[in-house]
Amino acid sequence: MSATPRTALTIAGSDSGGGAGIQADLRTFFACGVHGMTAITAVTVQNSLGVQGFAEIDAETVTAQIKAVAGDMGVHAAKTGMLATAEIIGAVAKTLDEVHIGRDADVPFVLDPVAASMHGDALLREEALEAIRTELFPRASLVTPNLDEVRLLTGLLVTDAESQRAAANALLEFGPQWVLVKGGHMYDDPRCVDLLSDGVQYVELDGPRHETEHTHGGGDTLASAITASLAKGLGVPDAVAAGKRFIERAVAESYPLGAGIGPVSPFWRLAPETP
Repeated sequence: MSATPRTALTIAGSDSGGGAGIQADLRTFFACGVHGMTAITAVTVQNSLGVQGFAEIDAETVTAQIKAVAGDMGVHAAKTGMLATAEIIGAVAKTLDEVHIGRDADVPFVLDPVAASMHGDALLREEALEAIRTELFPRASLVTPNLDEVRLLTGLLVTDAESQRAAANALLEFGPQWVLVKGGHMYDDPRCVDLLSDGVQYVELDGPRHETEHTHGGGDTLASAITASLAKGLGVPDAVAAGKRFIERAVAESYPLGAGIGPVSPFWRLAPETP
Protein backbone atom coordinates (compact mmCIF):
# COMPACT_ATOMS: atom_id res chain seq x y z
CA MET A 1 0.00 0.00 0.00
CA SER A 2 1.32 3.43 -0.97
CA ALA A 3 1.88 6.27 1.45
CA THR A 4 -1.01 8.74 1.56
CA PRO A 5 -0.11 11.93 -0.33
CA ARG A 6 -0.72 15.45 0.93
CA THR A 7 -4.10 16.92 0.02
CA ALA A 8 -5.17 20.12 -1.73
CA LEU A 9 -8.68 21.52 -2.09
CA THR A 10 -9.87 23.69 -4.97
CA ILE A 11 -13.07 25.71 -4.61
CA ALA A 12 -13.88 26.82 -8.15
CA GLY A 13 -15.98 26.46 -11.28
CA SER A 14 -15.74 23.75 -13.88
CA ASP A 15 -14.54 24.16 -17.47
CA SER A 16 -16.32 21.90 -19.95
CA GLY A 17 -13.34 22.30 -22.29
CA GLY A 18 -10.97 20.91 -19.66
CA GLY A 19 -8.37 23.67 -19.93
CA ALA A 20 -9.09 25.87 -16.90
CA GLY A 21 -11.04 25.87 -13.64
CA ILE A 22 -11.50 22.70 -11.61
CA GLN A 23 -10.12 20.56 -14.43
CA ALA A 24 -6.87 22.53 -14.66
CA ASP A 25 -6.55 22.48 -10.88
CA LEU A 26 -6.96 18.72 -10.60
CA ARG A 27 -4.52 17.84 -13.34
CA THR A 28 -1.96 20.25 -11.87
CA PHE A 29 -2.41 18.78 -8.40
CA PHE A 30 -1.87 15.32 -9.87
CA ALA A 31 1.24 16.39 -11.78
CA CYS A 32 2.61 17.97 -8.58
CA GLY A 33 2.02 14.83 -6.54
CA VAL A 34 -0.83 15.86 -4.25
CA HIS A 35 -4.32 14.44 -3.89
CA GLY A 36 -6.85 16.92 -5.28
CA MET A 37 -10.32 17.52 -3.82
CA THR A 38 -13.04 19.84 -5.07
CA ALA A 39 -15.91 22.07 -4.09
CA ILE A 40 -17.58 23.09 -7.34
CA THR A 41 -19.10 26.59 -7.34
CA ALA A 42 -20.41 26.82 -10.91
CA VAL A 43 -20.71 24.86 -14.12
CA THR A 44 -19.51 26.73 -17.20
CA VAL A 45 -20.37 26.12 -20.82
CA GLN A 46 -17.13 26.82 -22.66
CA ASN A 47 -14.59 25.66 -25.17
CA SER A 48 -11.48 27.07 -26.83
CA LEU A 49 -13.54 29.93 -28.29
CA GLY A 50 -14.87 31.27 -25.00
CA VAL A 51 -17.58 30.99 -22.36
CA GLN A 52 -21.13 30.64 -23.64
CA GLY A 53 -22.76 30.58 -20.22
CA PHE A 54 -22.58 29.38 -16.64
CA ALA A 55 -24.84 28.27 -13.82
CA GLU A 56 -23.97 28.74 -10.16
CA ILE A 57 -24.22 25.97 -7.60
CA ASP A 58 -26.22 27.04 -4.56
CA ALA A 59 -24.12 28.30 -1.67
CA GLU A 60 -25.30 25.59 0.72
CA THR A 61 -24.05 22.86 -1.60
CA VAL A 62 -20.70 24.62 -2.02
CA THR A 63 -20.18 24.78 1.74
CA ALA A 64 -21.35 21.18 2.19
CA GLN A 65 -18.67 20.02 -0.26
CA ILE A 66 -15.94 21.87 1.67
CA LYS A 67 -17.08 20.48 5.02
CA ALA A 68 -17.41 16.94 3.64
CA VAL A 69 -13.80 16.66 2.50
CA ALA A 70 -12.24 18.78 5.27
CA GLY A 71 -13.98 16.82 8.00
CA ASP A 72 -13.12 13.38 6.62
CA MET A 73 -9.93 13.59 4.54
CA GLY A 74 -8.26 16.72 5.87
CA VAL A 75 -6.90 19.62 3.84
CA HIS A 76 -3.22 20.63 3.74
CA ALA A 77 -3.76 23.66 1.47
CA ALA A 78 -6.70 25.22 -0.37
CA LYS A 79 -7.33 27.60 -3.24
CA THR A 80 -10.27 29.36 -4.80
CA GLY A 81 -10.97 30.16 -8.42
CA MET A 82 -14.29 31.22 -9.95
CA LEU A 83 -16.75 32.02 -7.14
CA ALA A 84 -19.43 33.77 -9.22
CA THR A 85 -21.59 35.52 -6.59
CA ALA A 86 -21.34 37.48 -3.36
CA GLU A 87 -23.51 34.85 -1.65
CA ILE A 88 -21.08 32.06 -2.54
CA ILE A 89 -18.10 34.20 -1.50
CA GLY A 90 -19.64 34.95 1.90
CA ALA A 91 -20.52 31.30 2.45
CA VAL A 92 -17.02 30.16 1.48
CA ALA A 93 -15.40 32.70 3.81
CA LYS A 94 -17.53 31.54 6.75
CA THR A 95 -16.85 27.89 5.99
CA LEU A 96 -13.09 28.40 5.71
CA ASP A 97 -13.16 29.75 9.26
CA GLU A 98 -15.23 26.80 10.45
CA VAL A 99 -12.82 24.21 9.02
CA HIS A 100 -9.72 26.21 10.05
CA ILE A 101 -8.39 27.12 6.60
CA GLY A 102 -6.73 30.50 6.00
CA ARG A 103 -3.83 32.76 6.89
CA ASP A 104 -4.59 32.68 10.61
CA ALA A 105 -5.03 28.90 10.68
CA ASP A 106 -2.59 26.06 10.06
CA VAL A 107 -3.82 25.50 6.49
CA PRO A 108 -2.64 28.00 3.84
CA PHE A 109 -5.21 29.50 1.50
CA VAL A 110 -4.49 30.83 -2.01
CA LEU A 111 -7.02 33.30 -3.43
CA ASP A 112 -7.05 33.48 -7.22
CA PRO A 113 -9.57 36.33 -7.72
CA VAL A 114 -11.00 35.08 -11.00
CA ALA A 115 -13.23 37.79 -12.47
CA ALA A 116 -13.21 37.05 -16.20
CA SER A 117 -12.01 34.44 -18.64
CA MET A 118 -9.02 35.13 -20.87
CA HIS A 119 -11.52 35.83 -23.66
CA GLY A 120 -12.99 38.64 -21.56
CA ASP A 121 -16.15 36.75 -20.62
CA ALA A 122 -17.42 37.76 -17.15
CA LEU A 123 -17.14 35.00 -14.53
CA LEU A 124 -18.01 37.11 -11.50
CA ARG A 125 -21.19 39.02 -10.71
CA GLU A 126 -20.49 42.74 -10.29
CA GLU A 127 -21.47 42.88 -6.61
CA ALA A 128 -19.07 40.03 -5.84
CA LEU A 129 -15.91 42.14 -6.25
CA GLU A 130 -16.50 43.94 -2.97
CA ALA A 131 -17.22 40.65 -1.25
CA ILE A 132 -13.86 39.31 -2.44
CA ARG A 133 -12.09 42.38 -1.05
CA THR A 134 -13.79 42.28 2.34
CA GLU A 135 -14.48 38.58 2.91
CA LEU A 136 -11.62 36.66 1.28
CA PHE A 137 -8.61 38.98 1.06
CA PRO A 138 -8.18 39.15 4.87
CA ARG A 139 -8.22 35.33 5.05
CA ALA A 140 -5.71 34.75 2.24
CA SER A 141 -2.15 33.54 2.70
CA LEU A 142 -1.55 34.59 -0.91
CA VAL A 143 -3.53 36.44 -3.59
CA THR A 144 -2.61 35.88 -7.26
CA PRO A 145 -4.33 38.47 -9.52
CA ASN A 146 -3.48 39.13 -13.14
CA LEU A 147 -3.36 42.72 -14.30
CA ASP A 148 -7.00 42.83 -15.44
CA GLU A 149 -8.05 41.63 -11.98
CA VAL A 150 -5.75 44.21 -10.35
CA ARG A 151 -7.53 46.94 -12.31
CA LEU A 152 -10.97 45.66 -11.31
CA LEU A 153 -10.01 45.33 -7.64
CA THR A 154 -7.99 48.53 -7.18
CA GLY A 155 -8.64 50.76 -10.18
CA LEU A 156 -4.90 50.78 -10.92
CA LEU A 157 -3.50 50.22 -14.40
CA VAL A 158 -0.20 48.34 -14.26
CA THR A 159 2.18 49.11 -17.12
CA ASP A 160 5.66 48.86 -15.59
CA ALA A 161 7.62 47.82 -12.50
CA GLU A 162 6.72 50.97 -10.57
CA SER A 163 2.97 50.62 -11.07
CA GLN A 164 3.26 46.88 -10.37
CA ARG A 165 4.70 47.69 -6.93
CA ALA A 166 1.97 50.28 -6.34
CA ALA A 167 -0.62 47.65 -7.17
CA ALA A 168 0.93 45.19 -4.72
CA ASN A 169 0.76 47.81 -1.97
CA ALA A 170 -2.87 48.63 -2.77
CA LEU A 171 -3.86 44.95 -2.70
CA LEU A 172 -2.05 44.37 0.59
CA GLU A 173 -4.29 47.04 2.15
CA PHE A 174 -7.19 44.59 1.77
CA GLY A 175 -5.48 42.31 4.30
CA PRO A 176 -3.79 39.29 2.70
CA GLN A 177 -0.46 38.01 3.98
CA TRP A 178 1.21 38.00 0.54
CA VAL A 179 0.33 39.28 -2.95
CA LEU A 180 1.64 38.02 -6.28
CA VAL A 181 1.01 40.59 -9.02
CA LYS A 182 1.44 38.59 -12.20
CA GLY A 183 3.13 40.35 -15.11
CA GLY A 184 2.05 38.09 -17.94
CA HIS A 185 -0.29 40.72 -19.39
CA MET A 186 2.46 43.36 -19.74
CA TYR A 187 2.90 42.31 -23.34
CA ASP A 188 5.38 45.07 -24.15
CA ASP A 189 7.86 43.55 -21.70
CA PRO A 190 10.07 40.92 -23.41
CA ARG A 191 10.22 39.06 -20.08
CA CYS A 192 7.42 37.83 -17.83
CA VAL A 193 8.09 39.33 -14.39
CA ASP A 194 5.82 38.61 -11.44
CA LEU A 195 6.10 40.59 -8.20
CA LEU A 196 5.68 38.88 -4.82
CA SER A 197 5.31 41.07 -1.73
CA ASP A 198 4.22 41.01 1.89
CA GLY A 199 4.72 44.77 2.24
CA VAL A 200 8.28 44.37 3.48
CA GLN A 201 9.84 42.10 0.91
CA TYR A 202 9.47 42.77 -2.83
CA VAL A 203 10.65 39.78 -4.82
CA GLU A 204 10.71 39.85 -8.63
CA LEU A 205 10.34 36.46 -10.28
CA ASP A 206 11.72 36.81 -13.77
CA GLY A 207 10.93 34.34 -16.52
CA PRO A 208 10.83 34.00 -20.30
CA ARG A 209 7.88 35.13 -22.39
CA HIS A 210 7.02 32.23 -24.68
CA GLU A 211 5.68 33.03 -28.13
CA THR A 212 2.39 31.15 -28.00
CA GLU A 213 -1.26 32.08 -27.95
CA HIS A 214 -2.18 28.85 -26.20
CA THR A 215 -2.30 29.99 -22.59
CA HIS A 216 -5.80 28.93 -21.52
CA GLY A 217 -5.82 27.98 -17.84
CA GLY A 218 -2.44 29.55 -17.11
CA GLY A 219 -3.58 31.45 -14.03
CA ASP A 220 -5.40 28.44 -12.59
CA THR A 221 -2.40 26.22 -13.22
CA LEU A 222 0.01 28.63 -11.52
CA ALA A 223 -2.23 29.02 -8.46
CA SER A 224 -2.70 25.25 -8.26
CA ALA A 225 1.03 24.53 -8.51
CA ILE A 226 1.65 27.03 -5.71
CA THR A 227 -1.12 25.45 -3.63
CA ALA A 228 0.38 21.98 -4.15
CA SER A 229 3.76 23.22 -2.90
CA LEU A 230 2.13 24.83 0.14
CA ALA A 231 0.37 21.52 0.83
CA LYS A 232 3.79 19.86 0.88
CA GLY A 233 4.95 22.28 3.56
CA LEU A 234 6.84 24.96 1.63
CA GLY A 235 6.57 28.57 2.77
CA VAL A 236 4.94 31.13 0.49
CA PRO A 237 8.11 32.49 -1.22
CA ASP A 238 9.44 28.99 -1.99
CA ALA A 239 6.01 27.76 -3.08
CA VAL A 240 5.60 30.72 -5.44
CA ALA A 241 9.06 30.11 -6.92
CA ALA A 242 8.15 26.44 -7.48
CA GLY A 243 4.85 27.48 -9.07
CA LYS A 244 6.65 29.92 -11.35
CA ARG A 245 8.96 27.16 -12.57
CA PHE A 246 5.98 24.87 -13.15
CA ILE A 247 3.95 27.37 -15.19
CA GLU A 248 6.96 28.36 -17.32
CA ARG A 249 7.26 24.76 -18.49
CA ALA A 250 3.48 24.38 -18.82
CA VAL A 251 3.30 27.41 -21.12
CA ALA A 252 6.33 26.24 -23.10
CA GLU A 253 4.59 22.87 -23.63
CA SER A 254 1.12 24.31 -24.37
CA TYR A 255 -0.77 22.84 -27.29
CA PRO A 256 -3.48 23.80 -29.80
CA LEU A 257 -6.91 22.33 -29.15
CA GLY A 258 -10.10 23.33 -30.92
CA ALA A 259 -10.54 26.37 -33.12
CA GLY A 260 -9.48 28.93 -30.51
CA ILE A 261 -6.97 29.17 -27.66
CA GLY A 262 -5.46 25.91 -26.43
CA PRO A 263 -4.44 25.11 -22.84
CA VAL A 264 -1.14 25.22 -21.02
CA SER A 265 0.11 21.73 -20.30
CA PRO A 266 1.11 20.14 -16.98
CA PHE A 267 1.93 16.98 -18.95
CA TRP A 268 5.61 17.95 -19.07
CA ARG A 269 5.94 16.75 -15.47
CA LEU A 270 4.82 13.27 -16.54
CA ALA A 271 7.22 12.93 -19.49
CA PRO A 272 10.29 10.74 -18.97
CA GLU A 273 13.41 12.69 -18.11
CA THR A 274 15.87 13.12 -20.95
CA PRO A 275 19.56 12.48 -20.27
